[in-house]
Amino acid sequence: MILPIVVIAGRPNVGKSTLFNKLAGRRFAIVSDTPGVTRDRKEAEALMRGKRIRLIDTAGLEEAAPDTLPGRMRASSEAAVAQADLIVFVVDARAGITPADSHFAAWLRRQGRPVLLVANKAEGRVGASAALEAYSLGLGEPLAMSAEHGEGLSDLMTEIADRLPAQSSEDEDALNRPLKLAIVGRPNAGKSTLLNRLLGEDRMITGPEPGLTRDAVAVQLSDAHGPIEIVDTAGLRRKARVDLPLEKMSVSASIEALKMAEVVVLCVDAVLGLHEQDLQIARLIEREGRACVLALNKWDAVADRTATRKAISDRLETSMAQMKGIPVVNFSALTGFGVDKLLPAVRAVHDTWNSRVATGALNRWFEDALERHAPPLVDGRRLKLRYITQAKARPPTFIAFGTRAEQMPEDYQRYMVNSLRDKFELPGVPIRLLLRGTKNPYADE
Repeated sequence: MILPIVVIAGRPNVGKSTLFNKLAGRRFAIVSDTPGVTRDRKEAEALMRGKRIRLIDTAGLEEAAPDTLPGRMRASSEAAVAQADLIVFVVDARAGITPADSHFAAWLRRQGRPVLLVANKAEGRVGASAALEAYSLGLGEPLAMSAEHGEGLSDLMTEIADRLPAQSSEDEDALNRPLKLAIVGRPNAGKSTLLNRLLGEDRMITGPEPGLTRDAVAVQLSDAHGPIEIVDTAGLRRKARVDLPLEKMSVSASIEALKMAEVVVLCVDAVLGLHEQDLQIARLIEREGRACVLALNKWDAVADRTATRKAISDRLETSMAQMKGIPVVNFSALTGFGVDKLLPAVRAVHDTWNSRVATGALNRWFEDALERHAPPLVDGRRLKLRYITQAKARPPTFIAFGTRAEQMPEDYQRYMVNSLRDKFELPGVPIRLLLRGTKNPYADE
């Protein structure tokens, strides 16, 4: 079968080789802060959401005479672009859009091939906002990510898979993409016992000793809606307590599995209750933009269930307001009591995480929200918010436009997010609100 070709292109030192290694699943290309390390095209076969592709890493695009080394490197990169089914054009969000980025973006538009724009080195929410500058390249919506830290990698894989043609009928099973689910939590919360119960077999070693699971282990099962790929992970302890090199690698694998998941089941020992370390893991899930289900294991051993339920609910209300409405499932992985409720809850929150809101309904809500609670004054002047659009799902991400919108105070942003969540029924998933100011044409006069 001829595999579709995905080419990673961009100017030097924007992180193409780091991204190539991450997508390929192993270290094929040498990575360094020195520009121009990659000279020859590197190729690898990779699997993107059930689709096999041929991935090509190229040298940085530079303006240079054809007979020079940079010129020959550019010719090699252009030859790769000419055969691509999809071009992943990478820019550096930290450095901003350079004249070289604009030049090569214009060149790519003339090639008549599909282009996916990636704003790399966009760590955290500040980076996601900086990535909006890449809109100016005219290549569509930029996907903000950090190849080095793995942020946004799962979304990129999904985008690549969605933009490639369907593969032949011999690979039909692969096209039915599994929901990616990770089970995380502190040591001895019952993660492996839960996975064994879901599978109906003793797939994972379990026991009373904490830390039996040392690596992230992926298995597949199916429910009434289709396949699910579940990753059982090593227990996550406080950083100060992690000192052995092997445990550091286990923790790293667990966090990597969390980043690659679509839904994360946070497994908690209900007898011990919700600890600060559990909340730290929940905050990491929110920062990564993943949907979450709180799984209270060992529920059969809880003495006062009413008091325990109230204590956990109060703790979530005060400490996890940014994921208000997170679904909670009570069960015993050991006996099987209540475990049948878990996968339906996972499917429901996954649907919410994938939600898209119609632009018309979104802007009608926006007008009502502004009327109910007018934008605040900043430096004596009221913010003028004009309209809002949904940039993407997974998680639901919205961009509000207006004069000095980027100066919106945190409390008003929280008001907007909470109102969005209530109006469009988006419980238990992270909601991203990005702000984009509009330039006043008379500001310089």
